[in-house]
Amino acid sequence: MLIGELAARTGISARRLRYYEQCGLVRARRSASGYRVYDEHELDVVRKIGALLELGFDLADSRPFVTCLRAGHRSGDECPESVESLRRRLSEVDEAIDGLATVRRQLSTRIDAAAGPPPQCEFTR
Repeated sequence: MLIGELAARTGISARRLRYYEQCGLVRARRSASGYRVYDEHELDVVRKIGALLELGFDLADSRPFVTCLRAGHRSGDECPESVESLRRRLSEVDEAIDGLATVRRQLSTRIDAAAGPPPQCEFTR
């Protein structure tokens, strides 16, 4: 398939696909007329990269997953390097959650302190 079709089928711009190729993540061969031609397998590679980016991985972090896919594994998550990357990212997410929970508690404490005790009702007779 040509770059335009790969872009349409993956939702990734042709410019970005060329960048992925420049980074060595996506492979294309050249037709006799010089056009980039991608195999069907590159769909899985590009989709995996996109899914990883959505999870907060950077482009360099996708390399072990691409290598795993190219080795014939179904999802790219099965190889030890991929599993380690997933664990590392999960740890980063857990740290971020813990940090946000601390900030939330501090904000809640400040709000409670600023509001003071609830007003007392005064009845006059």
